Amino acid sequence: MNNSTQIPHPPWKSKLAMWFTMSRIFMVPIILATMIPNTFWWNIASAALFILSSITDYYDGFFARKYNAVSNMGKFMDPVADKILVSSVLIMMAHYHKIDPWMVVVLLARDNFISGIRSVAASDGVVIAAKSAGKWKTALQMGAIPGLMIGEIPGFLPYLDKLAYVILWVSTILSITSGAEYFFAYTKSRKARI
Repeated sequence: MNNSTQIPHPPWKSKLAMWFTMSRIFMVPIILATMIPNTFWWNIASAALFILSSITDYYDGFFARKYNAVSNMGKFMDPVADKILVSSVLIMMAHYHKIDPWMVVVLLARDNFISGIRSVAASDGVVIAAKSAGKWKTALQMGAIPGLMIGEIPGFLPYLDKLAYVILWVSTILSITSGAEYFFAYTKSRKARI
């Protein structure tokens, strides 16, 4: 038997990565709906759904690599789905005064700035690799947001929301740092091409 011969995957497996990516977008209205009552158990449900949606960010890349389904559309939609999920939840939390509106403004402005830099870089034929500050920012956001959604857990974690609030501010500062990193990486690569 020839070990180099690969058995083709069923067609649905090549679509699995994109399904995971799109599921984050489709989960947004459900998560926002569970946030509306703003009561303890509904907040637990919101946090659980957010965590579940965040986990799909790992699996879309995993299945794209496993089934050789990496595509330009997938590369584009993955960060877009992340931004839609996180920004929608942050805006809702600002509405309920769980976070400062300025925090949302800074995070959204950073995301738009990075998108602009990447678009300009792409038109110049420059690829800017993801920066460590940006990765840490995303990880801290994914950890802090469920804590802010839930708020206090009396008798267990009475300061959960305060701890999560501090962590989200750290991620906000990192977002500014990563924005600067992207800008300087672009200007450096542009000068190198001249």
